[in-house]
Amino acid sequence: MADKKIAVLVGSLRKESLNRKFAQELIAQAPAGLQLEIVEIGDLGLFNQDLDETGPLPAVWTAFRTKLKASDAILIVTPEYNRSVPGVLKNAIDIASRPYGHSIWDGKPVAVMSVSPGAIGGFGANHHVRQSMVSMNAPVMPAPEAYIGNAASLLGEDGKVSNERTKELLQKFITAFSAWADTNAPKKA
Repeated sequence: MADKKIAVLVGSLRKESLNRKFAQELIAQAPAGLQLEIVEIGDLGLFNQDLDETGPLPAVWTAFRTKLKASDAILIVTPEYNRSVPGVLKNAIDIASRPYGHSIWDGKPVAVMSVSPGAIGGFGANHHVRQSMVSMNAPVMPAPEAYIGNAASLLGEDGKVSNERTKELLQKFITAFSAWADTNAPKKA
């Protein structure tokens, strides 16, 4: 497999975010040839279609869109807020989907992992992200699915994943995503 650039979106802005910790674990376990980088979403500002149509376009939007467009695939790691996607993540998804006809999601391979302190592992948020991606023609990795429940109990004092079964799940997930990105990334001319 040729080197692949993977943009990682973390749907939580908290300093001690469980999702960021699990994203960092995926980055650490990534197979050779996969270059994962967290692309920050906290400073994007709220999406407003008028800015795409009449400007001025925020520089942070342009930089965000450029970074995602340059990636070969996108990994989304999200918590669940009120059985859905955190507003900051939905906002980032919307910014990357516009202007109409120029969505960076079109044909871009995606995988979704949800991480939650609760028992059901962010199932609702995971599927809401998947639903949005399908509507934008982004091939979403169907399996293995990754819903990490009771996430805080899976971390050691150093903030890293300490549970061996969870480490195995993460390794299986990132390895499958590597193959998914390789198979489904748009071919470059």
